[in-house]
Amino acid sequence: MTVRLYDSQAQALRDFTPITAGQVGMYVCGPTVQSSPHIGHLRSALVYDLLRRWLNYRGLAVTFVRNVTDVDDKVLVNATDHEPWWALAYRVELEFTAGYNRLGILPPTYEPRATASIPQMQAIIAELIERGHAYAAEHDGGHGGDVYFDTGSWPSYGALTRQKRDNMEAAADADPRGKRDPRDFALWKARKDGEPASASWDSPWGPGRPGWHIECSAMAERYLGAHFDIHGGGLDLRFPHHENELAQSSAAGHGFANFWVHNGLVNIGGQKMSKSLGNSVYAAELFEQARPLVLRYYLAAAHYRSTIDYSAGSLPEAEAALERIESFLSRVDRRLAGTRFAGSVAPQIPDAFASALDDDLAVPQALAVLHETVRAGNAALDSEDLQAAASARSEVVAMTEILGINPLSPAWATNEDTAARAALDTLVSRLIDDRATARDNKDYAAADRIRAELTAAGITLEDTQTGAHWSLES
Repeated sequence: MTVRLYDSQAQALRDFTPITAGQVGMYVCGPTVQSSPHIGHLRSALVYDLLRRWLNYRGLAVTFVRNVTDVDDKVLVNATDHEPWWALAYRVELEFTAGYNRLGILPPTYEPRATASIPQMQAIIAELIERGHAYAAEHDGGHGGDVYFDTGSWPSYGALTRQKRDNMEAAADADPRGKRDPRDFALWKARKDGEPASASWDSPWGPGRPGWHIECSAMAERYLGAHFDIHGGGLDLRFPHHENELAQSSAAGHGFANFWVHNGLVNIGGQKMSKSLGNSVYAAELFEQARPLVLRYYLAAAHYRSTIDYSAGSLPEAEAALERIESFLSRVDRRLAGTRFAGSVAPQIPDAFASALDDDLAVPQALAVLHETVRAGNAALDSEDLQAAASARSEVVAMTEILGINPLSPAWATNEDTAARAALDTLVSRLIDDRATARDNKDYAAADRIRAELTAAGITLEDTQTGAHWSLES
């Protein structure tokens, strides 16, 4: 089945056909490393990790580029005398990388920093000036070193978000001095008094630094070429960032992105997350509240284009859902151990699961198939149909591996919480065996006492035809 993706520019689902057969170039706007990562950053990175994994599964070799904006107005503002901007940027970049790694997000093929592509940015700016789509600003009696994109020179400006230029507000990304029109946006920013010399580069227009939008255009072209398959990012980046990227790259004569993919945002208790409201939920807080595997399940469970509304009850629900998967795998592996059915079926995914992910990465529908397979696998164990149970296990392992939530995967083996669960499974299984022995000996008081101790510890037992299996209470 053909993979279909929602193209934000077309505002429609489109069949995905790579520019080069068998290969995909994907550029995703990464973080501006001004401060610590929050839940929205993790959600966005995970969305494109899932898309990349699925395209890989479909036999496509993905070149995945996620940039780091390491010089920016906000980075400079947050720097201090004790921590220069470049040190702040690197420290925060490491925080993002650590968060991505803990969440099981695959490392990008390339992760360029903006400061490493200044010549490429200047080359695009020079091309835009030559083509009549950009101009060096004049103020203070001469050229002031600022360069702006002339939005009025590009008739297609607004094509991504389907806005008319006349209805747009003034661009607020730079000092308006020398602008021909308030909607023109900065390509190059002249160095200002008080800014560190280390955040300034020589250019034909004077010392300064690049505007935010030109950074991504230059890095995307440098690593993927002038025409590539997918450009991704958060919904909040559609305007002005992605709109301006599209305009300047197209005006420079580049094909740029074939598909624009945008993930939904994260609300907190029904409100938009913002620093002004003081309701930001940072990655460090999330990792204190739940296992990374649970966080990955939670952030992946909603459709990528939908808004997630995070609240205090969100993670326990995800924990309970994941534990149903873990409990089945633990139960089926114990039952199949030593039988001819152990490892007898190669991992494979059901057609319904594949169809869901082919259809605009519909993870909720894919998870429904996964949980139905878990239910069917438990039913097969109850009825002593070990062949069906083995088949269900192979499908569950294959589906969770695709989504990056396979509890048996070596990727999670080093996680302390996973090790703790393995130890808990050993202890609980021993108590279950002791309880079974007590019941066989008609020592029902001892059997009841063991069950009561497990219940008091938050562990639920379910007695079936093939024995008892356990789960943690949600």
